[in-house]
Amino acid sequence: MARSPLLRAADRLERLAARTTPGDWRTGGLLATRPEVIAHLPDGGTEHVAEARAGTGAWIAALSPALAAPLAAWLRAAAAARPPDPAAEAFARELLDRLP
Repeated sequence: MARSPLLRAADRLERLAARTTPGDWRTGGLLATRPEVIAHLPDGGTEHVAEARAGTGAWIAALSPALAAPLAAWLRAAAAARPPDPAAEAFARELLDRLP
């Protein structure tokens, strides 16, 4: 039996994340017009994401602005559900911590 697109997408996203620079990515740097993306690693270290471009290029492309509309629609649908989807709520909390 074929796996659902939801499960296939979740699996592929996890595999992509596993080969991408880990950590909590935040913008920083001195120039507002050219902020640097810095990965704050679980061990307390940091890495400039641009220095790890081979591992991060696919992640950046996969999570392009083209995903904004479907992700916003998913969050709105989850907000309307009773009870709200806990995974959607966790995603929203993490997203809000990162959005300007």
